[in-house]
Amino acid sequence: MADDGLKAPILIVLHQEHSTPGRVGRLLSERGFALDIRRPRFGDPLPETLAEHTGAIIFGGPMSANDPEDFIKAEIDWIGVPLKEEKPYLGLCLGAQMMAKHLGAKVWEHPDGKAEIGYYPLLPTQAGEALSERWGISWPSHVYHWHREGFDCPTGAETLATGDDFPTQAIRVGDAAYGLQFHPEVTHAMICRWTVKAAERLSTPGAQDRMRQIEGRFMYDPHVSRWLDLFLDHWLDTD
Repeated sequence: MADDGLKAPILIVLHQEHSTPGRVGRLLSERGFALDIRRPRFGDPLPETLAEHTGAIIFGGPMSANDPEDFIKAEIDWIGVPLKEEKPYLGLCLGAQMMAKHLGAKVWEHPDGKAEIGYYPLLPTQAGEALSERWGISWPSHVYHWHREGFDCPTGAETLATGDDFPTQAIRVGDAAYGLQFHPEVTHAMICRWTVKAAERLSTPGAQDRMRQIEGRFMYDPHVSRWLDLFLDHWLDTD
């Protein structure tokens, strides 16, 4: 934290020109954190250290952690900064896959070409249950997804939650770094926008249609919202 008592900002890494940090950004702002938003894909640099930041979040995007573009490789390499400095790091979807790849795990397409687009069950592991009991947070029963690739749990990390078609859903590395395959940050407006602008993805095997996704939000999002609110407090405390 700065000497004047102000909170150091959170580094936010986004991958599209008009992407936003959604609900995560709002919750962090409500906690008094400034958001240092950067888009390396469009030339923004990443800091050599997080000494002037509270933590970092890398969000999702339509690209793959396996893509050859320089900015993808640079982001994957850069994740070593928060891991080495033991600063809070949160990877959401692509950001989780990037951390897994940085640590030597595979990022892969489903062998049957399936995707998870919509709300799917989340199954906490024994480690995940122990964490939720300590934090006083029960994991949501279903969470929102938009991805066609999954990742293996890296050596040295622990799996906190699993799923059906993509078994690794949440991982923890050390005390401060988390990777979530799902999207707790999505707002209702984001789901509406994604399902319209990328409607062709809804024909992918395993994807849910737009109406089912909106229905799923009304059913499951209240719990996801409460969970995220509490999760961020513990993540920032690196508990």
